[in-house]
Amino acid sequence: MMHRATRRQVGQYRSTKGGKGNTTMGKPVFLLDVIGRKSGESRPVMLMLVRQEDSLLVVGSYGGNPRTPNWYENLMAAGEAHVEVGAERWAVTARQLDEGQEHEAAWDLCVAAYPDFASYQELTDRRIPVAALSRKDD
Repeated sequence: MMHRATRRQVGQYRSTKGGKGNTTMGKPVFLLDVIGRKSGESRPVMLMLVRQEDSLLVVGSYGGNPRTPNWYENLMAAGEAHVEVGAERWAVTARQLDEGQEHEAAWDLCVAAYPDFASYQELTDRRIPVAALSRKDD
């Protein structure tokens, strides 16, 4: 059922250039298109929109599930993807933010934008990963 709802939201978002389907639980979202590491096919996913300077931050929370979500594993394997924020689409490179001040600052921004991320961290023993998506040079 979740996959069907996601497909519907992706279709709505794309067809209106981000005019509809641009929020989840009242918070802004954007579209990430990443290539599946096994299928080689594009895998769209709607994610919370969190900006850090010129980058977008993404959180592999999976709602506190013990596993890292497939989209995040695909992103790390590919190292790149495409994003759509409103009517604008561009290529990005992905970099996981590891331990330290950089990760903590990004995590704090993500939790400020979407407080449920903190709750999800409490539900799992794994450290929820955060990655920065930077606009790819043409």
